[in-house]
Amino acid sequence: MQTGIKTQPISTRKKRKKRNGDPFSGWKENLAGYIFIAPMFLGTSLLVLFPIISSLVLSFTDWNFVSGYRNASFVGFDNFQKLFTNPLFLKSLTNNFIILLAIPVTLFISLSLAVIINKYVYFKDLFKVIYFMPFISSIVAVAVVFQVLFHPTNGPINQFLRAIGVENPPGWIASVAFSLPSVMLIMIWTSIGFNLIIYLAGLQSIPKELYEAAQIDGASAWYQFLKITIPLVSPTTFLLLVTGTISSFKIFDLIIVLTNGGPANSTITPVVYLYQQAFLELKTGYASSVALVLFIIVLIITYFQFLGQKKWVNY
Repeated sequence: MQTGIKTQPISTRKKRKKRNGDPFSGWKENLAGYIFIAPMFLGTSLLVLFPIISSLVLSFTDWNFVSGYRNASFVGFDNFQKLFTNPLFLKSLTNNFIILLAIPVTLFISLSLAVIINKYVYFKDLFKVIYFMPFISSIVAVAVVFQVLFHPTNGPINQFLRAIGVENPPGWIASVAFSLPSVMLIMIWTSIGFNLIIYLAGLQSIPKELYEAAQIDGASAWYQFLKITIPLVSPTTFLLLVTGTISSFKIFDLIIVLTNGGPANSTITPVVYLYQQAFLELKTGYASSVALVLFIIVLIITYFQFLGQKKWVNY
């Protein structure tokens, strides 16, 4: 028998009852969310966003942090004009682009070791720890150790070279010609562990059926490496390439401890030059222009890397 009275579903009545019973429930949920993200938001604002905005503004001023903000004077693009006519900055920029050459070498060595460890080595975890130790070690301790190893007269490396008949071994960090390659060697040695771990994770995601099918077809190990391994770990390679490029433009502590930018500014980089101008010469506005130019360069390089990855990265 139909009574003509329409009833609502129970779930709808419960939702309406809940909404009518607590009209501030949605506002409370939003407030709880804001409370949870507040520490991270405040930390990011104070330690990241505010310094970036301040550096952008100060790059157009003549100011040092000792005199206070009231003594800052607007100079427009004078800092950038001086920057790109300064031979020391241009040399630091050139050195940094040379350091970029260490990245593909690091990636190739890391991938080769990852393939060997993943396929042909027992006690994989032990080798992971061995190769990862330089990455997690204090970079100051690493620099001090290599200062001893690369000593031109009493260093173990040159003593060994003399023992095997090399009359004039390289001066390493004391030589203008070999100081920057020495820094690049240390960078490669310390970065292999991190790249190795990431590559091992990428290799383990490759289906084994592909290698088995290639072996049945008679493909050699080298052919499998070229046609299966390299294409399928290309997303990992792209990730490491981008992070390695950004890290190379931030290299500071290794050079400061190892060579302090010398000899004859042969190992100076833009970040070291920025430090010298900001905290030794007290030219904060000029140093901020260095930071802004460095940021733009890294942004451009990363942009072109993302454009180029469409042609060689296989997802």
